[in-house]
Amino acid sequence: FDLVFGADGSSRTAGFYDGSVIDGGIRQNFGPFGSSAYVGYRLSGGDFPIYEDANYTNDRGELKVGVLFSLLRDRDIDDRRFRRNDARLAIREANFDVLLTRIGVQQRALAAYWRWVTAGRQLDVYDELLQIALDREIALEEQVRSGALAEIFLVENRQNITRRQRLATAARRDFQSAAYALSFYYRDANGEPRLPQDIQLPPAPPIGELEPLAVGAGFGTTTGIMQRPELEILRTAIDRARNRITLAENSLKPRVDLNFELSQGLGSVAEGGPSRDSTDAMVSLNFSVPLQRRAARGRLARERAEVAVLEQQRRLQVDRLEVGVQDIVLDLNVAEDLLRLAEQEVDQADTMRDAEQQRFESGASDFFLVNIREERAADARIQYVAADLERRIARINFDATTMDLERLG
Repeated sequence: FDLVFGADGSSRTAGFYDGSVIDGGIRQNFGPFGSSAYVGYRLSGGDFPIYEDANYTNDRGELKVGVLFSLLRDRDIDDRRFRRNDARLAIREANFDVLLTRIGVQQRALAAYWRWVTAGRQLDVYDELLQIALDREIALEEQVRSGALAEIFLVENRQNITRRQRLATAARRDFQSAAYALSFYYRDANGEPRLPQDIQLPPAPPIGELEPLAVGAGFGTTTGIMQRPELEILRTAIDRARNRITLAENSLKPRVDLNFELSQGLGSVAEGGPSRDSTDAMVSLNFSVPLQRRAARGRLARERAEVAVLEQQRRLQVDRLEVGVQDIVLDLNVAEDLLRLAEQEVDQADTMRDAEQQRFESGASDFFLVNIREERAADARIQYVAADLERRIARINFDATTMDLERLG
């Protein structure tokens, strides 16, 4: 606690007596037993009436030192110690609030990143599909010129090119929109939003080689949940309310203060006489008790009710988080299963596409079926990429809920 200096003085400017006195000192409060220590100095001059006889000092004043202890009220807590402890808890509460915000921002940033990656990979699929039609256009033009194919095949392919250009254009729009969303979190050294470039897209791993993200059914999540900032904030709020209860209970106690003081006159004897020229040791006991204490009882009842409310809120929050994490685990594991099914669908669609192309080249199939197989193979890849996004979002939500800060980065 701060060291406090105080002083006061008085002087009789008119009347029979002409006494003047100045009194000053410093006091240091401590925590244990509500104790405090003080050093004081007093100097007087002139004459005082008998009822102010205590003002007399030697000609160089009087020096005193003392300590005070609270034996009941303010022994364990007082307003100063309460405010100090409450400030510490408020800082802790604010730190958890900051952590909660950081987790939320990182969670949304990771989701924005993977949406951007997914949009980029879907654009690649549509660009590849369009390029197949553009490459086929050159071969078809040559075959039409040579008379091997009717011109209607060229018209049909151009129709496919237009449709696939529309799909690629929509995919590029989605990719650019995802880039703008990601730039809110992706910033330069000056904190300005930074638009990610196409070249920064990570290479897509081969189909079937994505890392598994699912968690086992018996995965322990209780520890992570109990460390959630929301629960820590409520726990801290309960601690603050309990401190207020302790302070209110302190107000109900009687005050018993024990004071030890040592004083010594300085210099030669002055107007007060030789009785001031000595070393005095004094022990005093101060007792007071509030009789009605209605305000303190009201505060105590209010704070106890507040603790009960906060404890129920914390219990409900734990239950809500436990249900939420189980739902996230379900989403994650189902998304993992859907990804494996999407892998199979890609393999099957690619097999059908390749077979249809071989049949077309041998004259056993038609152009319409080839286009259908190509677009179904592309759609299977689109669904595969979307399934990967769903499981990544579920894993991000799982890591954020269970406080896996390492995976969150």
